[in-house]
Amino acid sequence: MPAENPQAFTKTFSQTGTFRALYAAQDWLRENGYSYGSSCREMPIGLMKGDYFIAKWKNLTREEIAELDGVMQGSLREGPIEIRLKQALE
Repeated sequence: MPAENPQAFTKTFSQTGTFRALYAAQDWLRENGYSYGSSCREMPIGLMKGDYFIAKWKNLTREEIAELDGVMQGSLREGPIEIRLKQALE
């Protein structure tokens, strides 16, 4: 992601239990109209507003990464998970 944007949005999910924070983050993204990519070990997961198929981070080009609306990262198994969007929610 580019340099921090003061208009950016960040949300952290700290649910305890195996994959609970990840599931909560995914639910929140769907409820707010975002698509998320597949996980790829310790790499971020791409986010886009709308209905998209997003490849694993390692398969995205620099141009595709620049087009993302945000990223999700953290410990997928045990949390916490942080969502960072380039723009604040409307």
